[in-house]
Amino acid sequence: MFGFNKDNLRGDLFGGLTAGIVALPLALAFGEASGAGPIAGLYGAIIVGFFASLFGGTNSQISGPTGPMIVVFAGVYGSLNGDASLVFATVVLAGVVQIAFGVLKFGQYIRLVPYPVVSGFMSGIGCIIIALQTSRLFGHEPEQSGTIPALTAIPAAVLDPIWAAVGLGLLTLIIVFKWPKRWGRFVPAPLAALLIGTVISLFVTGAPVLGDIPTGLPSFIMPSFSQDTFFIVLEAAVILALLGSIDSLLTSLVADNMTRTRHDSNQELIGQGIGNMVAGFFGGIPGAGATMRTVVNIRTGGATKISGITHSLLLLTIVVSLAPLAAKIPHAVLAGILVKVGYDIIDVGYLKRAHKGPRWDLALMVLVLGLTVFVDLITAVVAGVVMASLAFVKQISDMQLEKLGGVTTEGLSIDLSEEEDKLFKSANKRISLFDFGGPLSFGAAADLGHQVREKSKGFGQALVLDFSRVPFIDVSAARAVETIGCDAEDSGKRVFISGMNQDVKDTLAGLEADCCLPTGVYFDTRLEALQAAKAYIDSSESKPQAGSTAKEGLGAA
Repeated sequence: MFGFNKDNLRGDLFGGLTAGIVALPLALAFGEASGAGPIAGLYGAIIVGFFASLFGGTNSQISGPTGPMIVVFAGVYGSLNGDASLVFATVVLAGVVQIAFGVLKFGQYIRLVPYPVVSGFMSGIGCIIIALQTSRLFGHEPEQSGTIPALTAIPAAVLDPIWAAVGLGLLTLIIVFKWPKRWGRFVPAPLAALLIGTVISLFVTGAPVLGDIPTGLPSFIMPSFSQDTFFIVLEAAVILALLGSIDSLLTSLVADNMTRTRHDSNQELIGQGIGNMVAGFFGGIPGAGATMRTVVNIRTGGATKISGITHSLLLLTIVVSLAPLAAKIPHAVLAGILVKVGYDIIDVGYLKRAHKGPRWDLALMVLVLGLTVFVDLITAVVAGVVMASLAFVKQISDMQLEKLGGVTTEGLSIDLSEEEDKLFKSANKRISLFDFGGPLSFGAAADLGHQVREKSKGFGQALVLDFSRVPFIDVSAARAVETIGCDAEDSGKRVFISGMNQDVKDTLAGLEADCCLPTGVYFDTRLEALQAAKAYIDSSESKPQAGSTAKEGLGAA
């Protein structure tokens, strides 16, 4: 569970230190934006980062305050009028809910997110990072938070640059992009850029710096809520838990993609829940797996939980004693580091090759990227997963309908035994045979009745449906079977069913979808069903027609 490995100790220390430095201004900014104050942002980064790393299921992940979480938390803070006991009771309860998610093994479903969605999410985060940092490279801060205000602030920043910041930013970009790999074994490029840029800024003044950083250890907060506020707290806690879980596990997928490892989704939820629960007791804002900081950690050598713990210990050290030194770090230096991080996150490799793959996957990736940048992460992922799922169901449905079977001796696409084939051909197109090759998706079921009706039109008096490879059906498929049965009854055809298991029969009976099926239509094998169908046709043809008998009688008279 703890996943410590001293073989990568130097990489973990470098990764954790660099991620901690990058996390510092973000934690301060998120704390300020939440309404709880900058120090609450630092406490959240320290506590959530430490416990999520210690107990989580993604070794290289760095956790702390994130943009989506702060949006929800700020709303909670405002709705509860800043009452600390109520606000942080929400955080504690959110942590408990996340732990429950992990124990109930809900985390495994996030693994079903398709690659184009993850790629679009990653690339969107990269674009957001670059957009947010561009103005800072010119010495200016966007007046409002968010991607759109950051983009609209760029032209003004470019036209009115602070040259000291521009110089430091360019120097940082050169270092992080061109730092020799052999040097990076000893000092990672982001850390080198941070140290060199900060030292130079002591002599080349004028560039904005971080400034005063709050200090001090957190105090214990006893969560509480009244009967009037219970449902507000509960609702907010569930939203925070869901958002934090999705945010964290998506970041875990990003980490897996970069490190070629596989995280433990349920353990990650438990770790995130413990981190948020403890943070709530000590006045820290809630957090989640942070994509940008995780990528920074991995890029600078972090691979185990030691890196996440190092990140938290560095922030704790800064809060306690090193705040005056960290206060001198220029914004432009951090902006340059983050621009490189943003560029690395963008899935350039896939974009270069995307035109050679399915067009739909590329369109899906671009859609998710756009929604991530211009709307929000959760909307982007939900929309991407829904559209990918619908596209997959459509593909499977088309394939199922194409392989539905055959209705004529020439067009038969079913593998029959020699005896079955002989019997089918002897019917001389008076038997329509359909083989359902596997589970029927609801997408295929929607068009199943129409397909059977059209393909069997004009062929014979008997309809054989082979369910041998259908292990189960849902309501949509059951209604499709009902449609097929009623259509056959209306057209004067008799239905024969082979290989249907008892579960499928029970489902049809329970939904009364077998209402148009006559008794005695179920057979164990396809051969038996074909024999019964042929016997039915032969017996029907051998019966004298009532009308002709009457006419013969009249003629004789």
